[in-house]
Amino acid sequence: MKEARNILGWLGMAEEQSILQDAKKHVEETYKTVAFFAEAVKSFISGDSKAKAEAIENVRQSEHHADILRSKMIDQLSEGMLLPPDREDLMHFVKTLDKIADWTNGAARLLGFIEGEIPESVSNNIFSGTSLIVNSVSKLRESIVALTQNDLKSAISLSAEIDELEHQADDQKKIMIESIIRAKLEPVSLLLTYQLAEYLEGVTDKIEDCADFIKVLAIKSK
Repeated sequence: MKEARNILGWLGMAEEQSILQDAKKHVEETYKTVAFFAEAVKSFISGDSKAKAEAIENVRQSEHHADILRSKMIDQLSEGMLLPPDREDLMHFVKTLDKIADWTNGAARLLGFIEGEIPESVSNNIFSGTSLIVNSVSKLRESIVALTQNDLKSAISLSAEIDELEHQADDQKKIMIESIIRAKLEPVSLLLTYQLAEYLEGVTDKIEDCADFIKVLAIKSK
C-alpha cells in the first residue's frame, strides 16, 4: 500500500516545522485582514465613521504583518534544504495567499474614501459582496488546515465550495454595478463604489486562486 506523502514534505524536519508554523500564522493574518474589512463595512453602513476608520487601520496593519511573514518565509525557503519542487510549491502558495491580504487592503482603502450616505441598494450590495469574501476565506482557512493534516478529501471538497462562492461573487459584482448605475451617484462616489465592486470580486478571485492551488497539491499528494 502506498504511504501517504506529507504535504510538500514540510512535516518531518525541524526546519520545515518552523516554516509550517509561519505558514499557519500567515493564513491567520490573511483571515484577519478580511475580518477587519468586514467590520469596516458594517461600521460604514451604520454610519459610525470612527469605528470604520479604526477597522480600516486594522486592515492595513494586518496586511503589513502578513507581508513580514511572507518575506520571512521566502527567505527561509531560499536558504533551506527543501527539494526544488517542494520549495517552488510552497513559495507559490505563500505569494498567492499574500495577494488576498493585498487586495483586501486595497478594498479597505477605497472604502475609506467613500464619505456620506449612499443609497441602501448600493450599501446592501457592498455588504453582500463582503459576506461572500468572509465565507470564502473561512473555507480557505479550513481547507489549509485539512491540507496540513493530510485530510486530502476535505481539502478538495472545501476548494470546490470556494469555487462556487467565486461564481456567486461574479454574479454579485454584476448586481452591485447595476445598482450603482441606477443610483445616479455623484462622480466621485460613482468611481469609488465601482472600483470597490471590482476589488470585492477581485478578493474572491485571489481566494479561488489559492484554493485551486490547494486542490492541485492535494491531488499531487495522493
